[in-house]
Amino acid sequence: MIRFLLLVCYTVLLSGCQPAPSEFQTITTDAVYNAELSRDGKYLIISTANNGVQLWDTNKKVKKYQWVHGKSGQANDVIDAAISPNAQYAATLNKDSLVVWDIQTGKSVGWWSLPATARSVAISNNGHVLVGLVDASVMSLSIVQNKLIQFLGHQEKINSVSISANGTLALSGGNGGKVILWETQTGQPLHQWQLSSRITKVLLSDDGKLSFAADITGDANIWHSGNAGVVGKLNIKRRQISFSAAKFVNNDTQILTGTPAREVMLWQIDSGKLDKKWHVQLTKNTKNKGAVVYSVAMRQPDKVMSISSKGLLEIFSTQ
Repeated sequence: MIRFLLLVCYTVLLSGCQPAPSEFQTITTDAVYNAELSRDGKYLIISTANNGVQLWDTNKKVKKYQWVHGKSGQANDVIDAAISPNAQYAATLNKDSLVVWDIQTGKSVGWWSLPATARSVAISNNGHVLVGLVDASVMSLSIVQNKLIQFLGHQEKINSVSISANGTLALSGGNGGKVILWETQTGQPLHQWQLSSRITKVLLSDDGKLSFAADITGDANIWHSGNAGVVGKLNIKRRQISFSAAKFVNNDTQILTGTPAREVMLWQIDSGKLDKKWHVQLTKNTKNKGAVVYSVAMRQPDKVMSISSKGLLEIFSTQ
């Protein structure tokens, strides 16, 4: 009996270490392929197995648009999505095509077929789009100028791309562990960094001054985009970690990340210290005990938001 009581107390203590969300909303019970939150968390794009691609207004808790990426009646297969920092444009991506949307009207701005299987997408305030491909190239498309270039600086498939808010700088990383900062208009490389293993996530700050990249071994660095110097390194104390989501927050003094292991983490950039950590919920009666954190956002200075593969939109307090 004593042993049983000790086990119960230990279990309660463990669960108490992980703060529960202050509020949450079930967006869908359908299978979720991908999801993306806007910078402030107001908008959410979610790609579902049976209900297509949806854009939600999270403030009003309503679905704003239902989008069809491909042909009407065709099964949805959108694997990645992006929202511009000013929330004017959105991009959806399946393996062989790209669609750019106007968030204010809900209408498609354009549709483009791709020369190779796609992996990652990013979009700027003026609608400039980056698409990372498995053939080790990145497509850089200006919908305003109707200009397309193909960046060929990598040798292995691209896993993650990011773009500055004004659309002039690109950051890309792939299986070779190489991270490259380059100009979107010319394809001219500016800086290059080499990490230990496969890159899982890259991120540019909106002003383009900070570059972040992480690989599967937990080598996660922030560099100054101007002089390529190290600004910070995340203090990761385990052998392997993959980041499925990342955003610079609080005037670029912190970085908010998500992982495929249900984790949401808030880090200090200068010290690399982990300030806060949360776990997203699992839905009731689920057979799968895991959940991928697809996207994160800082809704308010003290409110962190996440969307997971369980279709749950959750808000956590930083206090």
